[in-house]
Amino acid sequence: MFLIGIDLGTTHCALAYIKADDPEGKIDDFAIPQLVQPGEISSRKALPSCLYLSAEGELPVSATTLPWGESHLKITGEWARRLGAHVPMRRVSSAKSWLCHPGVDRMAALLPWGSPDGVTKISPVDASANYLIHLRNSWNHAHPEAPLPAQPVVVTLPASFDESARALTVTAIRRAGFEHFTLLEEPQAAFYSFTAHHRSNLSKALEKINWVLVIDVGGGTTDFTLIRVASSPEGPVMSRLAVGDHLMLGGDNMDAALAHQIEAKGRGNRLSTQQWTQALDASRTVKESLLGPSPPSLGRVILPSSGSHLTAVSIEFSSQEIASLILDGFFPFVSADDVPKKSPRGALQELGLPYAGDPAITRHIARFLSQHAETLIKELNLPTTGKVFPRPDALLLNGGVFNSPQIVDRLQAAVSSWWADAPPIPVLDNDSLELAVARGAAYYGWVRQGRGQRISGGTARSFYLGIQNVSGPKSAICLIPRGTEEGDTQNLSDRSLSLALGKPVQFPLYSSSADRIDRPGEIVPVAEDFAVLPPVHALLKSASPSTALTASTEVHLEAKLTELGTLELWCVRTGGERWRLDFELRGNQRNARAIAVESMPVRFGEAALAVDKVFGSKPLPVGPRDVKQLVRSLEATLGPRERWRLPILRELWSTLMAGAAKRRRSEDHERQFFSLLGFTLRPGFGYPLDDWRAEESFRLFREGVQFHSEKSNWNEFWILWRRVSGGLSEEAQDAVAAYTWPCLERGFAPSNPGKALSKLKGVQPQGFDEMVRAA
Repeated sequence: MFLIGIDLGTTHCALAYIKADDPEGKIDDFAIPQLVQPGEISSRKALPSCLYLSAEGELPVSATTLPWGESHLKITGEWARRLGAHVPMRRVSSAKSWLCHPGVDRMAALLPWGSPDGVTKISPVDASANYLIHLRNSWNHAHPEAPLPAQPVVVTLPASFDESARALTVTAIRRAGFEHFTLLEEPQAAFYSFTAHHRSNLSKALEKINWVLVIDVGGGTTDFTLIRVASSPEGPVMSRLAVGDHLMLGGDNMDAALAHQIEAKGRGNRLSTQQWTQALDASRTVKESLLGPSPPSLGRVILPSSGSHLTAVSIEFSSQEIASLILDGFFPFVSADDVPKKSPRGALQELGLPYAGDPAITRHIARFLSQHAETLIKELNLPTTGKVFPRPDALLLNGGVFNSPQIVDRLQAAVSSWWADAPPIPVLDNDSLELAVARGAAYYGWVRQGRGQRISGGTARSFYLGIQNVSGPKSAICLIPRGTEEGDTQNLSDRSLSLALGKPVQFPLYSSSADRIDRPGEIVPVAEDFAVLPPVHALLKSASPSTALTASTEVHLEAKLTELGTLELWCVRTGGERWRLDFELRGNQRNARAIAVESMPVRFGEAALAVDKVFGSKPLPVGPRDVKQLVRSLEATLGPRERWRLPILRELWSTLMAGAAKRRRSEDHERQFFSLLGFTLRPGFGYPLDDWRAEESFRLFREGVQFHSEKSNWNEFWILWRRVSGGLSEEAQDAVAAYTWPCLERGFAPSNPGKALSKLKGVQPQGFDEMVRAA
């Protein structure tokens, strides 16, 4: 077994791993095979987070074939980045930034942004899933004995991601077929990489350091985290004190600012779309060169001819120009009490993304430290000195921009200037700015095995539910206070609320990373530091025949922070009737409609356990009889299946899909899985998120039947797709038709055809009668 760490980055992805039985926990970087030229494969430690959505017939199969035998219209990695520079309407990049854009439907096919109609598009969720699928296939090709989905995986994400962005990241991971995974914030991963690198002398490396400011400037986001360090006989004890709010600002913005300078110098004409994409790529190269360790005095950008430009455009930059634009624009010297400016976004507003209005990262650092000064003083028992906030004992920098010594020196000097009477704040070493997050994630997996020092702290945010007041300011009830550990459930049974049934209601949700001490169930005013989360729009119904359709009922709330760090919210009525509330994740909140949410039966948990017993990941003593009688055991708990209501069916679908990979345990497992999946999702539409469920289910179609010699399994396979066909997309229905047509053609052929039909290649589908009904 291996412990896997994945950095799912805006600019690139990386994978690191540890052999689970290695007592030393040695971290290795995985070289990722990828296309770099037509038909040319190269293994590199980073996979550029780029997709190129090629047109049908645009590229020969030989040019796009990967080592595992796959040839696909979606090209991932280095060659995708290069191809997209010439055909930008087909290049997908910055998908991670789109995952946290609340103003769009992040599950909709909208990338590449701005591409004309007729060009293939993909959703930010699916783009992220594609990067993970490439990593999965690369790993499986190198380690067929240890497939990636079966390994414990840690995937990183920005600390500033809100609940909807986290939930969408989880969806992308599951779409990539991962079974055992957890999430880790990127600044923590960077700190874990530091502790792994110094595991033999960690006490000495952190000597005289009580707290560390982690500054992570990625391609699309900037994250701040405070790590407390305490000493103990066993070594340093570390805890995460605070994280910053969402800040969409990073290396991409620096490249865009440079690209605008290229545009201004290039004959005064606006760059074409193709030239703009090429200017961004050239800006990244010039920035890294002129701000590198041994910078030349001049850098040149050459843009090929395009549109009205009949000749190439050549532009020169001096190192002083680049330093002025990047250092003074993004890392200026500011006062400790300065705050980010609400200025026009100008060069920062690119490609539809809502980047931060003020590019000065140092101003955002000052605001972050002032917001959490009280926590630092209290937790570290520091004296009040009259300064705006306490001075960090050390800085830990992460992100590719810090490969520039000039940027590191400027940031260190700018932050240290707030304490002019003290020496510069030391910067902790980072052995690889591009790979630290993946390495730290792998090491975190090793720490989770009970080895190494873990960073404690729980959730960095408090969560609140808005409640209706007849008069006065808006109020909210605290669901989960800051510091709650993952897996904990807060049962707010002491706080009774009146719940309206049978009519549309909205549940506003908030989070806050501020220094607040609110208890679960406490009602507080909605403050300025509350971040608005996607609300819940619902129409709640009761299963009890004695409850009037439009009645109100008394409920209490139950909130859980899952092991993945995502929020789960329930309304609970006396007697056990429960309603699960889901976020509106599609971003179009103004047009969000109320969706019917019926309550779950009291014994549904027993039913879910019965499914998990058969299809769960943990090996349990399950015999063939248990598998064959699964439906009967569910009926014993929930009643006759003909009476199972939609919420029961769809929740059972979720439990089944979580164990989809385990259908291969035996022919009985597979047969029961197909039968139940089709029953719980029929007719494939009509309930909230059914389009997503149908899409997720159809991913199993191409995998076919594992036990293909069993006709009964084929029968259930075809029954499944017949039952849910109404919810399948046109593309999915075309795929079913294309697969079944050769079989149907042979099945209905005359007994003595004029010309014999050639034999089908590969697995021979069975269950002709059910196939006909499905078709």
